[in-house]
Amino acid sequence: VPLPRTRRAQLEVNQANIFLTASLLQTGLSLAESAHTTNMETYTTDDALTTMGFGKLQGLVLVYAGMGWVAEAMEVMLLSFVGPLIREEWKISAQDESLLSSVVFLGMLIGACGWGYVSDKYGRRTGLLFSTLFTTGMGFLSALSPNYLCLMALRFLVGVGLGGSHVYSSWFLEFVPAQNRGFWMIIFSFFWTIGTVLEASLAWIVVSTLTWRWLLALTAIPCFLLLPFFGITPESPRYLCAQNRMSDATLVLERIAETNQAALPPGVLVYPRDGEADHSGLTSEADHLLPLREKECTDDDVMSPKSGSAAALRSLLSRKLRRSTLLLWFVFYANSFAYYGLVLLTAQLSNANRSCASGLKYVKSETDTSLYKDTFVTSLAGSIQ
Repeated sequence: VPLPRTRRAQLEVNQANIFLTASLLQTGLSLAESAHTTNMETYTTDDALTTMGFGKLQGLVLVYAGMGWVAEAMEVMLLSFVGPLIREEWKISAQDESLLSSVVFLGMLIGACGWGYVSDKYGRRTGLLFSTLFTTGMGFLSALSPNYLCLMALRFLVGVGLGGSHVYSSWFLEFVPAQNRGFWMIIFSFFWTIGTVLEASLAWIVVSTLTWRWLLALTAIPCFLLLPFFGITPESPRYLCAQNRMSDATLVLERIAETNQAALPPGVLVYPRDGEADHSGLTSEADHLLPLREKECTDDDVMSPKSGSAAALRSLLSRKLRRSTLLLWFVFYANSFAYYGLVLLTAQLSNANRSCASGLKYVKSETDTSLYKDTFVTSLAGSIQ
């Protein structure tokens, strides 16, 4: 039986009132939640690291990353000693001896781009693990090379692994408070000098009693010793925030606070957006370089390489940072050119002295060890500096 018109109209009015009431309640709850979120205290990774300071966990990260740089420096310094020994045993030309060093640097060029991409997309720890594994494996295999071509190919692959050495410094600095990064970068660089001194000492001892194959194998051992301790290394909290993994980043920061016996700032961890003021009054230089933002990050953006390395490169070459970027690139290029030039020049000068004195037995015996002495003194001078 159809309802009377007045009764039907009354039901429609009641339904409209119920819908309007529910909408108002939902709007009120949303406004209240928004106000609560707006008033909630927040902090960034820089705030947390500044509050906790440099403590025990950062010291452990420094030792692990520093040992990685010691191992990388030993592999690079090896170039000064292997070339002359290979040339003498296999009777290769001077051009082939120089090519043996050149392919390592070519591999480092390719590896620097590749491992940087891996560490940005899959994590700093992933980049560290696979670059270390790759360098160690190719280093041991190069000690078994049956001929010059095989050795050159394997040393090229070692160079690819060495290209990931910059991940160690990036990973370490992302645990250091912003105001202390310059000081601790100087301390971190000291490990490279330690590696060069150790390699010169190792070559001085090994080559006089064993062969160059033993030197290649023993040089790869320090890199291998890093692998058993990889499981206890934490991921970079800054990288986790950049990937919108706030809960994982919070767990890492809580681990740092517990190890350092310090407290995190009150509030919730957030990733700073463009134009957002730093709570500590310190502006981190990395805020302009990490492209992902907590509120702008989606699942597709996180896994997209364009949102990582490409966006960071565009930021580096932007009008605001272009001058500083080009200046730093030039300084790093000039420093590397001079450093590696001196390292390789030491070997060439030693070979020249050996050639000039090839007819004198007592002089030849003395020049056999002069290369290791000269390299040791040069490396030791770097530590004093």
